[in-house]
Amino acid sequence: MTLFERILAARGLSAKSKAAFLNPKYELTHDPFLLNDMDKAVDRLVEAHKKQDKIVIYGDYDIDGLSATTLLFDAFGSFGFKNVEIFIPNRFEEGYGLTTEAIDRFARDKVKLIVTVDCGSTSEKEIIHANKLGLDVIVTDHHDCMSKHVPAVAVVNPKYDGNKYPFVDLAGVGVAFKLVCALQTKLKGIPKGHEKWLLDLVALGTVCDVVQLVDENRTFVYFGMKVLAKTKKQGLRALMAVAAVDPEKIDSRSLGYRLGPRMNAAGRLETAKHTMDMLTSDDPMVALEKAEYLDDLNKSRRIEQDKIFKDALVQAERYADDPVLVLSGVDWNHGVVGIVASKILEKYKKPTFVLQEIGDESKGSARSFGDFSVIEAVNSAKHLINKGGGHKMAAGVTLPTKNIKKFRKQVNDFYKSLNLTNQSQLLLPKTDATADLGEITEELVQQISRLEPFGMGNPQPIIECDNLEVRKIQKMGPDCQHVKLDLGDKSGETMQFISFNAPESCFVDVGSLVNIWFHPNINEWRGRCSVEGQILHIVQKV
Repeated sequence: MTLFERILAARGLSAKSKAAFLNPKYELTHDPFLLNDMDKAVDRLVEAHKKQDKIVIYGDYDIDGLSATTLLFDAFGSFGFKNVEIFIPNRFEEGYGLTTEAIDRFARDKVKLIVTVDCGSTSEKEIIHANKLGLDVIVTDHHDCMSKHVPAVAVVNPKYDGNKYPFVDLAGVGVAFKLVCALQTKLKGIPKGHEKWLLDLVALGTVCDVVQLVDENRTFVYFGMKVLAKTKKQGLRALMAVAAVDPEKIDSRSLGYRLGPRMNAAGRLETAKHTMDMLTSDDPMVALEKAEYLDDLNKSRRIEQDKIFKDALVQAERYADDPVLVLSGVDWNHGVVGIVASKILEKYKKPTFVLQEIGDESKGSARSFGDFSVIEAVNSAKHLINKGGGHKMAAGVTLPTKNIKKFRKQVNDFYKSLNLTNQSQLLLPKTDATADLGEITEELVQQISRLEPFGMGNPQPIIECDNLEVRKIQKMGPDCQHVKLDLGDKSGETMQFISFNAPESCFVDVGSLVNIWFHPNINEWRGRCSVEGQILHIVQKV
C-alpha cells in the first residue's frame, strides 16, 4: 500500500466509501423538511411575505451568527421580502442571545416577526415576552435545547428532541441555509440550484464554528470553498484581498486562520456591526474600507491577547498545583479571554477558565479537552455563578467577583471527584501512518489535499517518522522562539521541519536521534517548491 492508501485505511475509508468521501455529491444532502418545525417556519414566512410584515433577523456576534444573518438577509431579498432588518447584539452591552430590551425596541418599531439565527433555543422568558407584545418568533439554531421547548412559532434545530433529521451537527449557518432550501419550494426568487451561491457563507460559518466536518457539513464546505473562489460578495472578495488569501488556493485553513480571526475581531473589541457592514456591502470600495478596518482591529486584538496571555502566565504559575486553572484580571477584555484560555490550555495541558473582573461581576470563557466537561464543571458551581452555558470543550460563565476564589475551589474539587487519569496524553497527536522520509513527496501532499476540508471529525493527517538524525538546528525569530530542523534517515534522505513558537522539546541536540509527528506541507520560496514538515510533537531518544 502507498502511504496515502495507508492514511485512508487508518480513517476507515474503503474503496467504496473513499470515492464518496473524496467526491461529495451535493444532490445527496438531506430534505430540509425533516428538521423539526420547518413546515411551521415556512408557513409563517410565506404569510409574512404575502403581508410584507416587518421582519428582524436576530443574529449573533460570532462568525457563525454573522454568516447566517448575512445568508438569510441575502436570501430574503431574493425572495422579495421588502421589510427586513438585521440586529446583531453587542457582546459588551446585550451579550449573547435574545434580550427583552431588544424585543421592546422591535415592538415600538412595529416589527411582526423575529427570525433568530445561531441563538434562541433557550430564550423562553424572552420569547414569552415577545408573544405578549404581539411578535412572533421563529428560532433557527444549533445549540442544545431546553428540556422544555420554548414557545416560538417554530424551533428549527437539529438537536430538538424527537427530530428526524439524519445529521445533528449542523452549524447555525447550516440551519439557516436549510431554511432557505425549504422556502425555495414555496416562494420564487432563488431557482433550484442557485442556492449554491450561498455556500460561501455556509463554508465560512461551518469551519469557524468548529463543528464536525463530516456528512452534510463536509459537502457544504467542499462546495462552499469552490463558490468562495469565485464569490460575488464584495465583502468576502475584499477580506480575502486584505488577508492575502488567494481565492484559487483557498482551503479550510484560510477560513479558520485568516478570514475568521479578522471577522471575529470586531465583535471581540468593539462591535460586530463592522463585520456585518462589510458582509452586506455591494460597493467594492466600501467593502475594502471595512475589510481594512477589520484587519486593523485584528492586529489590535493580537496585541491585547498577547498582553493578557503574559499576565495570565504569571498567575498560572501561582496555581501550578491546580488541575483546573481559574485565572482572572481587571483589564482582561472578556471578548479576548477565550483565545487566551486556549493558549493557556495548550501550554499547561490543563482545563482553563480566564475571566475579566468588571467591578462586582466577572465574565469569562473556559476551554477543556479529553474527558473533562467544562459545562458540567460550571453546572457543579451553579450556586456560585449568575449564569453559564456552553458544551464539553468550551463554555462561558458570569459570576460575582467575590466568588472567584470559591469557584476555583469548586471546579477543582469537581475535577478531583472524577478521578481522571492520563489526560495530558489525550493531547498528543494521533498518528495516521508511520512512514520513511522517502515517502513524503509533493505528490503525497497533493493527494492529502483531496481530503479537504480539514477540521473536527476530519483532521489534517499526521505522519510519524522514527529514528531520524538531527543534522542541523536553526533558531529563528527576535527571541529565537522558532526552530527549523534538518533531519535525515539511514538511507540518506533528508527533510526540513519547522515549529513556530516552538516548545522546549524542539530544541534538540545535533547528532541525536528523534521520533517526530508532523503535517507534511509544500513550502514555496522564490519560485521553488519543497516538502516541509510542520512539527506537532518530537521526542529525543536517549
